[in-house]
Amino acid sequence: MRILALDTATQACSIALLTPDMAIRRELLTERGHAAHVLPMIDAVLAEAGIRLAQVSALAFGRGPGAFTGVRLAASVAQGLAFAAQLPVVPVSDLAAIAQRAFDQDGQLDHVLVCHDARMQELYWACFDRGANGLATLVGAEQVSGVGAIELPESWRGRIGGAGQGFRAYPTLKVRLEGALSSIQEELLPRALEIARLAWPAALAGLTVGAQDALPVYVRDNVTRASRN
Repeated sequence: MRILALDTATQACSIALLTPDMAIRRELLTERGHAAHVLPMIDAVLAEAGIRLAQVSALAFGRGPGAFTGVRLAASVAQGLAFAAQLPVVPVSDLAAIAQRAFDQDGQLDHVLVCHDARMQELYWACFDRGANGLATLVGAEQVSGVGAIELPESWRGRIGGAGQGFRAYPTLKVRLEGALSSIQEELLPRALEIARLAWPAALAGLTVGAQDALPVYVRDNVTRASRN
């Protein structure tokens, strides 16, 4: 199994190739210009591994939520590569990728609340459990709202963490959840490596989509409607 993953939903432009024996990564922090970097980074990762795109088992991409242009770029690149090499695709939540980073960095966490800045005085947010396989598992649905609407599941017990740059963008969120969170990792962004890890079991189980169905997810309804006009 070889999974090639990419993510451009935030200022982190990242590529990863995950196999049973290795993980090869390229990462670049940049506010803009992802389109100019993503394909050369993919070529560099494949070259380092000594394989061609056609030898990849599946593609995975960060399907959002995130910056509209960045999410659309990731989906477009995944579609193009999948069509070219006839590869299956696994769309992966960018919020889940942040949660996975948080779980990996703090092995004591049982649950993670991920909050990412959605601008317009709102946050993209979702709650995740640490699954039996160590992978982030969504609880409920991904949402977009103001700080005041963010709630932790009543069933959560154990050690709860916060993750994502929404905590940095909206300091009142920390105040509101003071006492409920044992730690906050406010620097975390989604990365292709965690997207590949989350895609792995889906790819093994054949839970993939074709290139035409490798679609972005925006969460915010008015942005989705606007993209169709």
